[in-house]
Amino acid sequence: MLSLDVVRQWPVDNAAAAVVTADAVLGTVGDQDRQFPLASVTKPLTSYAVLVAVEEGALEWDQPAGPATVRHLIAHTSGLAFDSTTQQAEPGARRIYSNTGFGVLAEAVQEATGIPFDRYLAEAVFEPLGMANSALTGPAGSGAVSTCADLTKFAAELQAPTLVAKETLAEATTVAFPGLNGVLPGYGMQKPNDWGLGFELRDGKSPHWTGQRSSPRTFGHFGQSGTFLWVDPDAGVACVALTDRPFGEWAIQAWPTFTDGVLADLS
Repeated sequence: MLSLDVVRQWPVDNAAAAVVTADAVLGTVGDQDRQFPLASVTKPLTSYAVLVAVEEGALEWDQPAGPATVRHLIAHTSGLAFDSTTQQAEPGARRIYSNTGFGVLAEAVQEATGIPFDRYLAEAVFEPLGMANSALTGPAGSGAVSTCADLTKFAAELQAPTLVAKETLAEATTVAFPGLNGVLPGYGMQKPNDWGLGFELRDGKSPHWTGQRSSPRTFGHFGQSGTFLWVDPDAGVACVALTDRPFGEWAIQAWPTFTDGVLADLS
């Protein structure tokens, strides 16, 4: 894919990217086995483990957890602040992106299963998908490390789920608590700031880290470590990109152009 060559021009020391469908890797660039810190691309992985826990019956979406419910926490509507236990709003009233909320979410899984969350994530997601070079080494919302090769396996799973029912994934990638405004980190206030159950939804957001060609159904996440993973169901493709340069103006400029190039190649 010609669009992947653009990654070599990004102002970063190391980068790896891949374009993948449900059953094939269409192209790669960079060291696919280099391990990168994921920052908030950790959240979709943590969220997938929560989906497994719900399907297993260990958790219920509307059971109390912290100041709200499991559903509130995973959809960033618990009211918890970004990085503290301060309650900034009533549950369900605002979309407040919260790393703290994901910590509370992981604690709920650990309490319900009796398994430390890093181990549960490995057993529920990493090991079944063969993601041997992935691990949660820090907070549940931002502390995973992985490789592009591993994340292509997760990206394929998000297009043809095997660990959860397709209906469960469909619910997770549909807006939860619709109509709520909130700040998308790095991109300012979004009205509305639509989110699923752990997955950020593109919908009509502008500006955004995906492309102009990205369908409104596109979902995924980006990380402040200079990483992203998106899935565009309408295009039938997903993309992973990992770098070792923190998110900033370079990414705001580079990522949408790159995404549009990927989707143009496919069309």
